[in-house]
Amino acid sequence: MLDESTRAARLLEARAQAVELFTEVSTRGLIMPGKRERTVSDEVRDLAHDLFGTTRYWHKRIVRCGPNTLRPYEDNPPDRVIGADDIAFVDFGPIFDQWEADFGRTYVLGDDPARLRLRDALPALFAEGKRFFDSHPDLTAARLYAEIERLARDSGWELGGWHAGHLVGEFPHERIKDALVQSYITPGNDLPLRRRDRSGRVCHWILEIHLIDRRGGFGGFYEDLLDL
Repeated sequence: MLDESTRAARLLEARAQAVELFTEVSTRGLIMPGKRERTVSDEVRDLAHDLFGTTRYWHKRIVRCGPNTLRPYEDNPPDRVIGADDIAFVDFGPIFDQWEADFGRTYVLGDDPARLRLRDALPALFAEGKRFFDSHPDLTAARLYAEIERLARDSGWELGGWHAGHLVGEFPHERIKDALVQSYITPGNDLPLRRRDRSGRVCHWILEIHLIDRRGGFGGFYEDLLDL
């Protein structure tokens, strides 16, 4: 079993590659009006292969725009064409050299102030959630979810999913059979986030935030490493 400093370094390396991938997505303008979500997903997949040789993902690749951004991860809405004045998010979980990355960002096409406000709120809320995690050594998953939910509500948004993050690590990451809730930042998981798994390894976490504006008919998504 790898020592914890090596595990942390590998996860940070995987995150750095995900950051590079998403930077290239923006630089190359892959998200643009007139493209279908599935087309963008395939282009990002191909780009990851060209840049890093990536061929595997530990969860389904997600590109959603317009009203599809309201839908939770578990849904599989019909493929949609990105509009000229639209909002879209990308959620990819590439595996880099057997290490999982999970990264999500939101993009606004056009200058709609409501969509821009949501896009800009996401990293700020993530930062607030991370500060809360950093300042509460004994924090439980359920308590962090409640705080993220409060932050969203106080900002005028609604959370779009039943959880706000999950374990991440070597592929496949730890999932506790018959107690899947313990792998997520969600109500009902009263275990501390800072703990070890059944193999004695330190648990590492992804924080993901899906905000929705139900009245406006759109949402946004932001995802990154929480504890490293």
